[in-house]
Amino acid sequence: MPESRPIVATGQQIGAGWTPALSVVKALAALAEAERIGGEAVYWMADEDHDRNEVATTVGLDGSRLKRHRFRFDAVEGTATGWLPWTEAHQREAEALWGPVPAARGTLRDHVRALGAPLWAKGLRAFSPTDPEVRRPVQDELARWRGLGLEKDLIHQAVRLEREGTPSPLDPRVQTAWFSLDPRTGLRQRLDQGETLPSGHWLSPGAALRPLMQSLMLPVKAVILGPSERAYWRLAEPLWEKVGLAVPRIVARPSVFVLPTGFALKPGQLGPVKAGDWTSLAPSLGSSPSTRFPEAKADPTWSESLRDRFDAELARTRFRLERLDRRWRRDLAAAALGFDPEALRQRLFPFERDQERVLPGLFWLRNPALLDRILDALRQGGDLHLVEEP
Repeated sequence: MPESRPIVATGQQIGAGWTPALSVVKALAALAEAERIGGEAVYWMADEDHDRNEVATTVGLDGSRLKRHRFRFDAVEGTATGWLPWTEAHQREAEALWGPVPAARGTLRDHVRALGAPLWAKGLRAFSPTDPEVRRPVQDELARWRGLGLEKDLIHQAVRLEREGTPSPLDPRVQTAWFSLDPRTGLRQRLDQGETLPSGHWLSPGAALRPLMQSLMLPVKAVILGPSERAYWRLAEPLWEKVGLAVPRIVARPSVFVLPTGFALKPGQLGPVKAGDWTSLAPSLGSSPSTRFPEAKADPTWSESLRDRFDAELARTRFRLERLDRRWRRDLAAAALGFDPEALRQRLFPFERDQERVLPGLFWLRNPALLDRILDALRQGGDLHLVEEP
C-alpha cells in the first residue's frame, strides 16, 4: 500500500530503557518537522544491528545517585538486537533499576515498543525493518544492489573524504557492506563479496548502506540525524543515483538539556557549568581564601631540614586554600544564580558527558508534560534547547 504523506524519519539502535535519551529528542524532532511539512514522523527501530554492549548498557538510580548498569542476554553472539530475549527476569531487573516500567515480555524490541507508547500516542509511527511483511518484499531489490558492486563506490568515497579532511567514522575497507540475517533466530553474520546468501536468510545492509534501505522501504523526504550519523551518511552520497533513489533532506538533530524545576539557565552559561568555571557565572567580590594567607618565608638561620619542612607545610596550606577558592567561587555563583551550580553540573553532565547521551529516555518518557515542553521547544527551531521540568 503506497504511503500517502511524506515521511520524516529518524531512529536509533534499540536500547534498554530507551538509552540514550537523545533517542527521545530525535523522535520529538521528527514530529516537529513532520508538522512543518505536513508529513508523518516515523521512528526507525534499528533492530537488526548487533552491538549488544551498546543496547545493554544504561544507567539506573541508586537512591538519588546514578549508577552504571548492563543487562545480560542469553543469546548467541551476533544475534540482532530485535531478537534478544526480554524475560520476566529482565522486567524485574528493570523495575529494580528504574521503578515502574511498562510490562513487556518477548524481545528487547517489545520492551522498546512498550516504553515508546507516549510517543506513539503523539502520532509517531514505530517502524521495524525486520517485520517480515515489509522486509520480504525488498529482498529482490537488495539482491540487485549487491550485484552493483556498491562496496567499491563506498571505498572510493571514503578515500575522497579522507583527502578532503573529513574522514567517515565508518571505514568500508574494514567494515563489510552486507550481512546475512536469519529471520528465525536473528543471527546476523558477515557476508563477504562473492559469498552466497544462505537459503532462507535475508540480505542485511551494513550501516553505510542503511540510509538507502530506509528510503527503499519508506518514501523518506527528510531525516533527523545526529553528528556521527551525518558523517557516515556522506559515504552513501554517490550511491543514491546508482540505485535509483531520491536523496532525503537532512535535518540536524538538536540537543536538549532538561533543567530541574526552578533552575533558570541561559544557553551561554551551559559551557561554564560543564567546565565548572564558576568565575564566569558570577563576579568575584572581595578576596578569595588563598589571598588572605600572608606571605611567609623560612628564617635563613634555621637548619636546612627545618627550612624544607617549613616550605613543605606552606605549600600544603596554599594548596588547601586554593581548593577553598573553588568553593568560594561556587558560593558566589550560587548567590548570583539562585542555585548550586555544582549540583546542576552533575545533573546536566552525569559522568562528565552530556545528559542526553547518558540518561535512559525512560526518565523523560514517563513524564508526558515534559515531552510536551520539549516538543514545544523543538517547534521553535534552533539547535540547543534548555527545558525546565514541569
